[in-house]
Amino acid sequence: MGILGIILIVVFGLLALIIGGYVISIYNSLVRLKNNIEKAWSNIDVLLKQRVDELTKLMASVKGYMKHEKQVLTDVTKARTQFMNAGSVAEKAKADNFMSQTLKSLFAVSENYPDLKANQNFIQFQDRVSGIENQIADRREFYNDSVNTFNIRIEQIPYVFVANMLKYTKKELFKVAEKDREDVKVEF
Repeated sequence: MGILGIILIVVFGLLALIIGGYVISIYNSLVRLKNNIEKAWSNIDVLLKQRVDELTKLMASVKGYMKHEKQVLTDVTKARTQFMNAGSVAEKAKADNFMSQTLKSLFAVSENYPDLKANQNFIQFQDRVSGIENQIADRREFYNDSVNTFNIRIEQIPYVFVANMLKYTKKELFKVAEKDREDVKVEF
């Protein structure tokens, strides 16, 4: 083994080291993106739970005023139960969409009760729920950005090869329910 053999071994060793480092870099990048999606969903989940907790308090302050608005109260309770029983991201997204629709109905019906609208507890909880709704919207956007980046990355060369080895598949974006896309009917 002469000098040429040693040079070839060093060149192949360096080449293997560079390729190995690049594959490790790709792997770490994909893992980071996958974990960002999980973190983003976790942040949404925390806010959804917070909204359910606040909704329970809101309902307590509303019940006395809206005794004959039974359907709205039933829907709110049903939405809360649906969320609490949801397990997967898709189920929680569906429950969240139902909860959003129900909250819109609740706040719309509350317009018919001037005493309720003036009640300090109701105002406080309505503001709190509205604030949480805004935070949820922000977190949904971050979640969708994370999912989009991940989905693009696992389809790009050379990431696709590592993603296939890891059995990474496309993640589903958080989608708005068809009902939420409809124009809101305002009647006076």
